[in-house]
Amino acid sequence: MFVSVTTHRLDLVEMISDPETRVCVPLNEKTVRALLSAIASVPETADMIELRLDGLEPSQIQTATSELRNLVGTSSRPFVLTFRPLEQGGYRAITAKERQAFWEKQFDLEGVFFDLEGDLVQELTTRDADAQPDWSRVICSHHDFSGVPNSLEELYEQMAFTPARILKLAVKANDVVDCLIVFNLLDLARNDGREIIAIAMGEAGVITRILGPSRGSFLTYGALEVDRGTAPGQVVASDLESVYHIEHIDRETIITGLVGSPVSHSVSPHMHNSAFREAAINGVYLPLEVRNLGQFFKRMVTPRTRELDWNLRGLSITAPHKTEVMNYLDWIEPRAQKIGAVNTVLLENEQLRGYNTDAEGLIGPLIQRMGSIAGSRAAVIGAGGAASAAVFALLEQKVDVCVYARDSEKAQALCQRFNISSEPLQSSFAGKDIVINATPLGSLGAQAAETPAIANQLRDVRLAYDLVYNPIETRFLLEAREAGCQVLGGLEMLVAQAKLQFKIWTNTNASSELMYAAGSSALSKTFSRD
Repeated sequence: MFVSVTTHRLDLVEMISDPETRVCVPLNEKTVRALLSAIASVPETADMIELRLDGLEPSQIQTATSELRNLVGTSSRPFVLTFRPLEQGGYRAITAKERQAFWEKQFDLEGVFFDLEGDLVQELTTRDADAQPDWSRVICSHHDFSGVPNSLEELYEQMAFTPARILKLAVKANDVVDCLIVFNLLDLARNDGREIIAIAMGEAGVITRILGPSRGSFLTYGALEVDRGTAPGQVVASDLESVYHIEHIDRETIITGLVGSPVSHSVSPHMHNSAFREAAINGVYLPLEVRNLGQFFKRMVTPRTRELDWNLRGLSITAPHKTEVMNYLDWIEPRAQKIGAVNTVLLENEQLRGYNTDAEGLIGPLIQRMGSIAGSRAAVIGAGGAASAAVFALLEQKVDVCVYARDSEKAQALCQRFNISSEPLQSSFAGKDIVINATPLGSLGAQAAETPAIANQLRDVRLAYDLVYNPIETRFLLEAREAGCQVLGGLEMLVAQAKLQFKIWTNTNASSELMYAAGSSALSKTFSRD
């Protein structure tokens, strides 16, 4: 709790000049009572707390205003006050008169930052000096939830002419390349000597929330809990520290990440970041929501053309990019060439090198469970990159393989490449020892209730192997259990292939047990939320 107004004001001044990473937890509640309760539950690792007072019920505003001095005195951390109109991302319609009346009652409040929209800042500068706020505590903000405006740098220049101490620009990213303008703004502000909060919202903008502080962002926002964020793409505050180790990220940090769409449910960041910490390597693994792979490689990856100065070392490639990525690489290992898919990229000596760790990652857990599988008969469901890796790995082990897929053209192309046969997906798997689901059916989200095979098709199959790992128990595995099969989930494969990736990027062996524990823990939390 703050000792005095003077001490509180000093703390704010020190925070503004302190270059360390700051995590601000935004709170949105309908009542003052709930807001007080939420404040008490903010983790100690958080540096600041934002009070989204526009989220309060209208009847609570007067109570909040009269009790605000007590409210901000309930924590030893500085607060940001926000009362945002609907058109700028607020929670309800607020008239200009209502907003003006609210802020006039707050500007004499000590020990807080005021988040004011650009139009209000411009209006306040026209008032007499005694009617203006303490500009050293003002955040001049602009939000665009539709995308990235072409005039963003011009908007920054306009905001930079205001007396506000801190500028805030938040835009919606639809692809990770949209983050480039945000990083450019951070560089621009640093060169201008301006304090700035620059964020790309949405799943594609997560990297700006994690890397932003190390590149000059005054703070980053972290949600109190999952599904309690106040803007799309907010990472849980505790995960910023425990998963991404945000306080240790700097401009020298090795950058790795998962390239795909979607990637938000992946547990790979938990696994790889645990490995980085265990190995005492200054590295971070990020989710990279990529829709346009060509633009991503041109503007953010390829050393000769990329527009971002970052210490990029390696990438995991997942659906739907495992085949297309081969078009952008300088070298591809023969194994990946035969499979026809790359899931691992290494940046070394200005070159992009492609590998496939799926095949080895898939076969290891299978042999560990069944012993020698030579001479077995296997069915692979699917005809994409994962299916191709499965076919290749099984053939290496002298297994008789047959492909089952809904897309007959893709299945035919896969079978021709490996000189194997195919069957319609609706067929029985009678006579098969192993059935592998190499499709996304059953994955968390819209496809969670789907399965490529039901119990009647799986009778007499010895083992059913689902490469889907999230959720842990898919419908395919449930059908297999009902049919009396042994089952093998996708987390084992995920760990095995991730361990190989980590070795390629760092020349360091990660612990399988550590990665499995991190992945399993993340999955259990995800599963309990849904």
